[in-house]
Amino acid sequence: MFERILVATDSSEPSGRAVEFAAGLAKDHGSEMIVLHAVPRVVSRSGASDLEEPDAARELVDQIVRDLKDRGLNARGEVVRVLEGHMARGIVESAASADADVILMGTRGRSDFGGLFLGSVTHRVLHLAEKPVIVVP
Repeated sequence: MFERILVATDSSEPSGRAVEFAAGLAKDHGSEMIVLHAVPRVVSRSGASDLEEPDAARELVDQIVRDLKDRGLNARGEVVRVLEGHMARGIVESAASADADVILMGTRGRSDFGGLFLGSVTHRVLHLAEKPVIVVP
């Protein structure tokens, strides 16, 4: 059913739960997992700069991929740089370019209204994605 599963991750607990859920799906379906971390960037007159250390982001993704591979899963990692405020679009575009069948994300459990008010990335991905999105609380 799912040949490729993209799981968007960061270092949060909800993100960790999403990785575990995705791993279960990948095991059940023999799927490839794509572990994605989007590094936010800002642009100013002096140029573009990352709001997060890219090496730390790469290390996070590599550790998750190693853990998944140690469990016998087919996984690869990807770190992308995305303009701050466009994280959801970056996740959706990454899923499309990877030809992912589904996107998995964690959520901090805010209400639908709270997601709208706070502009949560998960809420925006739900509205932008053309593929199914599974949100893990």
